[in-house]
Amino acid sequence: MKILKVLPLVLVFLVLSLVSSVEAETVKQSMEAGMDIQISFPNSAVVDRTFSVSVLVENNGWEDKQDVIFTFNPDDAIVALDKREVVIKKISAGGSYGETIDFKIISNASLGDHFLNIDYSQVILANNEEPQAPTGKSIALPIVVKEQPKVTIHTITPESIFTNAEFPITVEIISEDAELNDVALQIIPPKDIEFRGETMHTFSSIQKEIPVSITSRIITPSQEINTEYKIPFQIIVSYTDDVGEEKSDSKTFSLVMRPRTFMELTTDGGIWIGDFFIAPYISLGTIIGIPAGATIHLLIKRSQKSKKRKKKTKTK
Repeated sequence: MKILKVLPLVLVFLVLSLVSSVEAETVKQSMEAGMDIQISFPNSAVVDRTFSVSVLVENNGWEDKQDVIFTFNPDDAIVALDKREVVIKKISAGGSYGETIDFKIISNASLGDHFLNIDYSQVILANNEEPQAPTGKSIALPIVVKEQPKVTIHTITPESIFTNAEFPITVEIISEDAELNDVALQIIPPKDIEFRGETMHTFSSIQKEIPVSITSRIITPSQEINTEYKIPFQIIVSYTDDVGEEKSDSKTFSLVMRPRTFMELTTDGGIWIGDFFIAPYISLGTIIGIPAGATIHLLIKRSQKSKKRKKKTKTK
């Protein structure tokens, strides 16, 4: 290990910047005889990923120090990748030293609060010559272990659907942990279901905790049915996560397909009455398949309204 008597401030900042999380914490401690310690670490880490802890020691006292040791004692969720100690043989008065150690969260770590404990010790050289008894301190670094970034998928659909109609379906995706890039959302319907609009949507990126939603319309088959059954839909979201790895999440849900009742309102304002459909707005040109008696009744009403309007016009 190369011992540096004086580490330029620029290099110190470079060492501390190696901490892998942008949400970092810094612990500062002042030890005996003017020894100042600074430890930078992430306040959270992700399962099955590495993170770094950086230490910086500055001898601001007038006496030299030797055998300056940081011993890391992680709990069972954290493992050291190469070593568990930082050993500094000697730091002269006015000198400093910095180093970074890498750790990893194990793949089956429990989520939540964990601790990386550090035992620090040093030996003061009285008059820069005589070693004194070692002094030290224990420091605990709290680290929250989180799941790897993933997409949460929400769907908003009707409680049930029936044949020969259209129904809206809304899909919302949220990344709760990190910004994701190259996001693709695909809706896979059953073979007998069609969509009005696209079943594949792409986004260059989605921001952390900002939901993104799309709405499409399901077109159900025209053939009538006599029994109720469930039809499955699948949603697949693929993306590139915050460390450049390609991943995907999926969700499967079912909608109840049921026989149409005697009177059904459609989501666009139309109405089914038995086997006849009335379009969302009432006019002679948009009435489809209504029996002759109903059509004559509507014509009589239109004629009566027309006469009333003419009478009002004459009285003026």
